[in-house]
Amino acid sequence: MKLTVLGATGGVGSEVVKQALAAGHHVTAVVRDPSRLHAEGELLEVVVAQLSEHGALTEAVSGRDVVISALGARDRNPTTIVTDGARAAVAALGSAGTRRLLLVSASGPFVDGDAFFTRNVVKPILGRVLRHAFADMVAAERIVRASDLDWTIVRPPRLLNGPHTGAIAARTDGNVRGSYSINRADVADYLLRAAADDSLVRQTVSIARG
Repeated sequence: MKLTVLGATGGVGSEVVKQALAAGHHVTAVVRDPSRLHAEGELLEVVVAQLSEHGALTEAVSGRDVVISALGARDRNPTTIVTDGARAAVAALGSAGTRRLLLVSASGPFVDGDAFFTRNVVKPILGRVLRHAFADMVAAERIVRASDLDWTIVRPPRLLNGPHTGAIAARTDGNVRGSYSINRADVADYLLRAAADDSLVRQTVSIARG
């Protein structure tokens, strides 16, 4: 598989790059600062580009089987990084003729499937604390859904830096109930498997530790 990763130096993105290379996939990592990319190998291509550089992004996604946007905010300040990435990815894929796009969002802004306490107590608190990041993800999802691409939106809960466990629960009809975190390595594992799963085209999937 040939894949392009946006946000390749972030927590999830770097795990995607590492696992994809280990599995023998050809990886194009789009980064702003290549010094933060801790990966190497013959199967790795590094593209230094800003999200605003449409031509460079189009070239980076051309001829790829899948593009994974794993961008995310690093703090609680106002942000549009996920939205900007989604908009840039949709435009670049459209120009390149590439069809498959996976967007990493989050389960936090959404309550479908949640238990009563989570829906009515936990989520309202999270919504205030993380309101900027949540608004960014909701806007990004709208952009991806409005496209004619073969997209999949993946919504993990709280992200942790633990090891790859392979214990992943997934739902397409709401959030995973009773599980509120997942290791970034497991998110990467799921993304790589979902990339090749045609049943997940135009689906939104919530995942969590299984």
